Amino acid sequence: MGGGFSHRTVLLHEVVDSLNLAPDAVVVDCTLGGGGHSEAILEKLGPEGRLFGFDRDGEALAAAGERLERFGERFVPVRASFSSIREELNRLGIERIDGLVADLGVSSHQLDRDERGFSFRRSGPVDMRMNSSMGETAAEFLERMDLDSLATVLGKYGEVHRPYRVARAILAGRPYADTVALADVIAAAAPQKPGRTHPATRAFQAIRIAVNDELGELETLLGSFPSVLSSGGKAAIISFHSLEDRLVKRQFFSWAGVNGEKDAYGHLIEAPVAKLPRKKAIQSTDGNPRARSARLRILEWV
Repeated sequence: MGGGFSHRTVLLHEVVDSLNLAPDAVVVDCTLGGGGHSEAILEKLGPEGRLFGFDRDGEALAAAGERLERFGERFVPVRASFSSIREELNRLGIERIDGLVADLGVSSHQLDRDERGFSFRRSGPVDMRMNSSMGETAAEFLERMDLDSLATVLGKYGEVHRPYRVARAILAGRPYADTVALADVIAAAAPQKPGRTHPATRAFQAIRIAVNDELGELETLLGSFPSVLSSGGKAAIISFHSLEDRLVKRQFFSWAGVNGEKDAYGHLIEAPVAKLPRKKAIQSTDGNPRARSARLRILEWV
């Protein structure tokens, strides 16, 4: 499937409004994608403001570069995983940033490009890599899996029903010619229930998360916040499934002292290093079907 890079930006206004950036702010978009969030942020910034756009996907960087060309040197593309944010900012001579946004979802472009292998709606290679130029493909990942390991991945990352049964079927069907063949094997092992999503949906999610080490990448990104966010700096993270949101919520609540240990006078034993403008996640209401599970959480460093 050809065409340009397409991605309907999720929670655009909510992200930009929550960051509440000064005109000269330095911002990192950890997941540049189609450039929607970056464009809106750059439009809010003044001539002295800068935005660094991170992405592992070379196609995304190229397309976003064209979209954001009008901002000149105020926009700096960075082909790197967001887990390396501290190292990349060091390389760029940036000590602290005032804003950070991460849209953890797979882009519409990636889903719609058959050759990327993220979707089973049409035939494509069993790939699923965020960076299609390096790392093992989903097919290679499945080739090295044993029953226990694959069942654990399916259960932990996809909450797949009867993960051992599905894993056994996947392993027996190797190798796979395309994503449709893989989805068919999964569907045969876990028949679709009326009114429910396709039985391969959760399994594909689990395999994709494992291939790209998505939760490990997110944990590393969160761990970098103390070293990259300035005092008063804000982070906005959009997650699309409970595993991601749980990680973000737990870390944000911990830094903000929510449900933390208190002394006999009701004071937190350890002073919070951040605050939450709101405890509850913000959900999308724009009717975008791919954003129906999106959850936005905001953190402000103190």
